[in-house]
Amino acid sequence: MRIIGTNAASLSATPAAARRSGGGTFSLSESDAPTNPASASGLRSIATLDSLLALQGIDDLLERKKRGAAKGRRALDVLDELKLGMIDGSLDTATVARLKVAAEGLTESTGDSGLDGVLAEIDLRVAVELAKAARR
Repeated sequence: MRIIGTNAASLSATPAAARRSGGGTFSLSESDAPTNPASASGLRSIATLDSLLALQGIDDLLERKKRGAAKGRRALDVLDELKLGMIDGSLDTATVARLKVAAEGLTESTGDSGLDGVLAEIDLRVAVELAKAARR
């Protein structure tokens, strides 16, 4: 149900009439203009850059855990390859080189004591296998 009042027609016609007639124009006086906009934008960009650099330097605890877990998984995968190579008799120097690369970064702290303990045990196992491979 639609209710039409007596002023409805006159209210809707007024803006259209003002648009057609050209109405008023917008102007900005000289006293309202900003005096030095370049210096303010320069300071804002420096502050923004500093804050972005500061945020990039912050390591999120969750990200450190993810990186630590991924490094541990890679080291375990290479240890499995080493084990299979020893069983098959096809142990090559490339697997030992990959094990050396996988050992890097296992001692970095993740912020989780349980994960750090597991990574320390993986690092110890990798060091033992590298020492055995160096004797051969």
